[in-house]
Amino acid sequence: MRDTPAERQRLKEALQTRIKNLKVGNAKVVMRANTHWLGNLLCEAESRELPPIRVDEPLAMGGGNTAANPMELVLCALGTCQEILYSAYAALLDIPLDSVEVSLAGHLDLREMFDLQHEGGAGFTKIRFETRLQSPASEADIRKLIETVERCCPVLDMLARPVPVTGQVHLNDKPLTPYP
Repeated sequence: MRDTPAERQRLKEALQTRIKNLKVGNAKVVMRANTHWLGNLLCEAESRELPPIRVDEPLAMGGGNTAANPMELVLCALGTCQEILYSAYAALLDIPLDSVEVSLAGHLDLREMFDLQHEGGAGFTKIRFETRLQSPASEADIRKLIETVERCCPVLDMLARPVPVTGQVHLNDKPLTPYP
């Protein structure tokens, strides 16, 4: 899919308006999502007023292999966030962009997830991404675009630095010990 010049201009104007409004107003937002278990390892997730997405595990993990698993969705979140920001900042900086593709790999030790060892944590131990850009722009302009995207990508930022996580488990509508 390629953007037309009119679509790029509309995107640029929408982003400029949003940025202008952020400078004079409150820029802090709270993102929300709700999930629920459907059975076996199949779950559904909802945000905003969008249709729900399904989350499942591969057959080898006991799932039905009907959807991406949570760890794959983390990789998808990083890749798509990068692509969105490349598109947005290319429009803002008037840098022509023909295509953006991101390939990602996350390294995971399943022994941690299955409580067989306790050495490095149950999540990814390393994530690697490779971004492929196609553009007639100069290398200097593309380097500026890359620096901006990597500095401003919220998913990359969240994965690269510790973020406090708190939570509460309820049993039969009664709160139990909070996390952590």
